[in-house]
Amino acid sequence: MGNESSDLLGIIYLSWQFGSDEQSSSIPSLQERWRVFAERETAATFRNSQLYEGMQWMRDDLFIQLRLPAGRQSTLEGWLLEVAHKHKKEWELQFKEELGKHSRRRLEGQLHAGIAVVAADSRMDGLLWYEVMKRAILHGQSVGAMERSLKRRAIERLIRERLIHTVYQPIVSLQPKGEVFGYEALTRTLDQTWFPGPMELFHFADQEGLNYSLDRLAREKAIEGCKTLKPKQKLFINVMAQIMEDPCFSPGKTLSLLEQHGLSPHHVVFEITERSSIADFGSVKKALEHYRSQGYQIAIDDVGAGYSSLQSIVELRPDYLKVDRSIIQNVHLDELKEHILYTLVQLADKMNISIIAEGIELEEELAKVREMGIAYAQGYLLGRPAAFKSNF
Repeated sequence: MGNESSDLLGIIYLSWQFGSDEQSSSIPSLQERWRVFAERETAATFRNSQLYEGMQWMRDDLFIQLRLPAGRQSTLEGWLLEVAHKHKKEWELQFKEELGKHSRRRLEGQLHAGIAVVAADSRMDGLLWYEVMKRAILHGQSVGAMERSLKRRAIERLIRERLIHTVYQPIVSLQPKGEVFGYEALTRTLDQTWFPGPMELFHFADQEGLNYSLDRLAREKAIEGCKTLKPKQKLFINVMAQIMEDPCFSPGKTLSLLEQHGLSPHHVVFEITERSSIADFGSVKKALEHYRSQGYQIAIDDVGAGYSSLQSIVELRPDYLKVDRSIIQNVHLDELKEHILYTLVQLADKMNISIIAEGIELEEELAKVREMGIAYAQGYLLGRPAAFKSNF
């Protein structure tokens, strides 16, 4: 980071938390070995760095002190998080391996780590040291705190810089010509360091209270990437049921974006994904009535799996049911699956709902759902998710 004058103090906190099965008599010896290891590795890692100020022990907690150059505190916190996380993972593994070589025993427990960055003044009195150490300890107290902080920063950057893209999987009409009826918009991440796939991404966003922001971005990207839908084709956009309960969720912004791309609500099907059970059907039903009045349609996803239930179908009265792959897979060989699917077909017929069979991968599966009078199908056999093409 160069030789700029410093006005920030950074602390990396490290503390080995031994497992509950460790004998109390052996812990002092293990702590001493950890001290020797940690001091050796800290010196080897940081001694040539112009930022390194030294290390300090408080009982069995190690605090590595760094003088950070002038700059945005949030940026420097992100850098320090990455540095601390890298060494935490390496040192945890190395210490376990080293102890195993000498004692031929498996060490239980984990290395806890945390960081803190505060503005440093010329005094650097005891209160400032106490404050920054306390912050670092609080940050590193819970298991996985550092990873969570890094994931939080990653998802905030992803939303801020719009670092997702959309692929589209065709939904095919089975009666009568096999034409493309519509496309399901699926979110993909550009950087998979912290979020290998969309499920992990949306789950973490839900945990961190960022699901509305991420959901809105995914909706916008889905519409922006869908250039030339034909007049009667549909764009299926995933929306969490809980998002519809949020008073901030408004179809107004979606409508404006649709108009910019020459589309209308009649092209859009909100595909309700239930990642947790619906707490208030009343508020969701009220929201759906509003969206339907503008021309949007509704689908319930993953029917037959997860939280999707008959109550959702009865309460929400969707236009489409998307039957989960767990029911469709090998339905031609499984009488029980066929019976379940037949029951859903009968229910859907009575409620004037169309069924979409998801996860079609075999010709036999396709033949069976067509034979049962199911209107639409989706799956790798019919088309994989890809960039939008009007001639899918």
